[in-house]
Amino acid sequence: MNAQQIHGFFSTLRAANPSPQTELEYSSVFELLAAVLLSAQATDVGVNKATRRLFPVANTPQKILALGEDGLSEYIRTIGLYRSKARHLIATCQILVEQYGGQVPRTREALEALPGVGRKTANVVLNVAFGEPTMAVDTHLFRLGNRTGLAPGKTPLVVEQGLLKRIPEEFLVDAHHWLILHGRYVCKARAPMCESCSVATFCDEGRRLQSRLARVGTVPKKP
Repeated sequence: MNAQQIHGFFSTLRAANPSPQTELEYSSVFELLAAVLLSAQATDVGVNKATRRLFPVANTPQKILALGEDGLSEYIRTIGLYRSKARHLIATCQILVEQYGGQVPRTREALEALPGVGRKTANVVLNVAFGEPTMAVDTHLFRLGNRTGLAPGKTPLVVEQGLLKRIPEEFLVDAHHWLILHGRYVCKARAPMCESCSVATFCDEGRRLQSRLARVGTVPKKP
């Protein structure tokens, strides 16, 4: 993808969804941090089902600590790896209470120092809660970075750095959400919907498909 194609790609996604949002449900920065921590190797749908039970009872570090690890585990046991996530969330809450007065810090270094919080989770919190132009490279962003030609790379960090470098500033804050949603619902891992994709004309894979279809005389479906 060249600069003109990248601009067209994100202009199209923005026109279709001007204000993209995370699909995780939360009402505070702490709830967001907890939900993202719980979402590792789990779906947003699954996390939301658990937090709809948890947050009405415990939605602050102090209330999570009052539940204890066993009590917390009962609320999140439907989520994969729930025992280790409960342990990490309890440890994180302890640090938040002791070092930050129960508030979520807003620096990458402080966030990544919390148990169970890696670079991807920190990027989500920085972007969603604090409006910073970060890229949380999950499986969707990693796939799109390579498949579209937007930011090819062999590691999530390389893809992240490529996205930050190549995406125009006007799109940066929301780009993370557009890419996740596009990867989740259109540019799927096993069955990408290239023939009905609104941005196929801008991406490398979409143009390759159109070229193949043109050679065999098949007209791709319009989005």
